[in-house]
Amino acid sequence: MAKPILECVPNISEGRNLKKIQEIADQVKHVEGVKLLDIDPGYDTNRTVITFAGEPQAVIEAAFLLIQKAAQLIDMRTHKGEHPRFGATDVCPLIPISGISMQQTAELAKELARRVGESLDIPVYLYENAAQEEKRKNLANCRAGEYEGLEKKLQDKAWKPDFGPDDFSKVSKWGATAISARDFLVAYNINLNTTSTRRANAIAFDVREAGRVQREGGTLTGKIVRDAQGNPQKIPGSLKYVKAIGWYIKEYEIAQISMNLTNIEHTPVHIAFHETCKKALERGIRVTGSELVGLIPLKALIQAADFYLEKQQRSLGISEKEKINIAVKSLGLDDLKPFNPKEKIIEYKLEEILEEKLVDLSIKEFAEQTASESPAPGGGSVSAYAACLGASLAAMVANLSAHKRGWDDRWKSFSDVAQKAQKLKNELLLSVDEDTQAFNEVLEAFKLPKNSEKEITLRKQAIERATKNAILIPYKVMETSFEVFELLKEMAQKGLQASVSDAGVGALNIRSAIYGAYLNVCINLDGLTDQSFDQDIRSKCADILKKTDQLEQEILTLVKEKIGA
Repeated sequence: MAKPILECVPNISEGRNLKKIQEIADQVKHVEGVKLLDIDPGYDTNRTVITFAGEPQAVIEAAFLLIQKAAQLIDMRTHKGEHPRFGATDVCPLIPISGISMQQTAELAKELARRVGESLDIPVYLYENAAQEEKRKNLANCRAGEYEGLEKKLQDKAWKPDFGPDDFSKVSKWGATAISARDFLVAYNINLNTTSTRRANAIAFDVREAGRVQREGGTLTGKIVRDAQGNPQKIPGSLKYVKAIGWYIKEYEIAQISMNLTNIEHTPVHIAFHETCKKALERGIRVTGSELVGLIPLKALIQAADFYLEKQQRSLGISEKEKINIAVKSLGLDDLKPFNPKEKIIEYKLEEILEEKLVDLSIKEFAEQTASESPAPGGGSVSAYAACLGASLAAMVANLSAHKRGWDDRWKSFSDVAQKAQKLKNELLLSVDEDTQAFNEVLEAFKLPKNSEKEITLRKQAIERATKNAILIPYKVMETSFEVFELLKEMAQKGLQASVSDAGVGALNIRSAIYGAYLNVCINLDGLTDQSFDQDIRSKCADILKKTDQLEQEILTLVKEKIGA
């Protein structure tokens, strides 16, 4: 199971006093098990987005300290800014990243809210997945009236805080805070070649889910059209799960469309950007680029790259690094300032708080660690890595073939092969570390105490479980490697003639990987007591080895014929 990682993205109502901002953000550094990922201040909005992540309970502690410090340093009675707000820490959402469910995150949000309300005397409203009633799910409802309307809101029984005081005289300095459990939200601004807030708003209304109020005659000044109950009729925008407004940013001397993408599974970043480009052109305005506020999941940029690669009829089976570069250029993420993937992609930032992996080592470092006195990494990890190289060669031949002049009608089939090869390569990369971890788990099981009958039984069970895992991982390498073999045969048959030798080298790597993984299966089977498991695995391995020998000969014969060897 993945290590539980929780992200927290508090927005504080201070974007100008850098000393205050840093002092508030530094509270996170006092908590072990948490990493401060990003501090993104906005001068005109007078608001800063702070992002940190780590072990769930450590994140809750860091969030509490940050909210406490913000209440001490920020005075809402004098605060002015472009962004809606009602408190020193305006919002504090918790986002599950890995190893933790949304339900568990919602419980942690309630735990934090209770502590903030009771210990800091801050009114707290729970929203989104932590909301305790339907009308409070929407943040806009909780924050309606903003700070200036908070006194009246606290007097309304329907809007009594979920936790904390409802006496404005006690909280006038720091206001209220909204705490939630939510999906990953992307704060995203699209840059326009205009300074007109009005025109930026018009485009925002075209695309945002809420759309715009309908007026008679379709004009901006016509009488508002109302339903039978007297409520204004709306013309919905073209994008679901998108909130958007237009504003002017003096710092850059341009108007922007500021978006919150609340469900990037349904409306990804690239779709929001592409649709906005179309709507802007219809109004005689050009999109010049975009910017991210805070962090973004890696998957979102990979999807953007695939979207634009497909439009260009280019292979989608290229490296992660290349895809990120294409996404940055396609979305214009470097339009206003340089875009650093290591600083803006959440997975890359989280790597700093996760254990170091073998696959993160350089080739030289991996070789040196393998050559050391330690028994791990050993043959299993090396076999998995050999298979990675075979898969990489399959992807390379497919990508080169997709770009061959005169084969334009075949790009998609080669792209499909390259994508499959990249997927298998990534699975095999995971096995490099999994094999070493499995070996270490076996060693740990043998270290368990055996001072009583119960301890002896538990120790035997732990050894058996760990041994089975140490068998299944190299067996999985055998299965995955064989899938690569089939791709290499296809590339040897149909791929670029000039790269057919690369397909042959890939096949030799895969054969070595399969037999190497098999040896690791066998040495671990030797210590197993479950005979039915033993026989089943041996039978499956024998079948893979038989097919491997046959397929290797077919590929090498084909390659030798084509290169005249």
